[in-house]
Amino acid sequence: MAPASPTCWADLAARREGVDFRRLWRSAPGSTLLHLAIHGGGIEPGTTELADAAAGSADHFYSLEALRSSGNAALHLTSTRFDEPKALAMVREADHVISWHGAGGETPVTYLGGRDERLRDAIGDALAAAGFAVEPAGADIDASSPRNICNRNTRGAGVQLEISTAQRKAFFARGDLARPNRARRTAEFSAYVMAVTNAAAHTGS
Repeated sequence: MAPASPTCWADLAARREGVDFRRLWRSAPGSTLLHLAIHGGGIEPGTTELADAAAGSADHFYSLEALRSSGNAALHLTSTRFDEPKALAMVREADHVISWHGAGGETPVTYLGGRDERLRDAIGDALAAAGFAVEPAGADIDASSPRNICNRNTRGAGVQLEISTAQRKAFFARGDLARPNRARRTAEFSAYVMAVTNAAAHTGS
């Protein structure tokens, strides 16, 4: 029988850090914005790379990255239960949070969620202007819960981007989401990240 998915950090921490998963973070003094990818690596491929690129050296960055060659879904700790201490500490100190996730789907689209309506809508407008398809997130992924980690910042409101498989494939050469290929990024990757970061900058995030 496959092991149950974790329901809290203690469950996930019982796996082998450095073998099954790793935690990555970087602080940017003076920034009020955190880019977050809690389902990175093999869980929702491409999200660590997107959050890292968006943060750059200007903003804070955190990712939990699954490292297994298979079976990474067993490391999925949901956004409303994600209580890893470093992530929580960084979120609680941030005024603005953009949480990067992967959704399923063979149509390129980003589903917009979270309680920070101003930043969420600005990102949606910027992505649409750059030629990316955007839609409101459905109730199952709309990040409306105050318990969602993206909403546990100083303002009680963050943004969650749920990016379809097809859209994430378009960010990497040959549409290949495998780990060795995720350093080979397309112009579409850069355009997407630029749209998000420009929207954040223009809203004062």
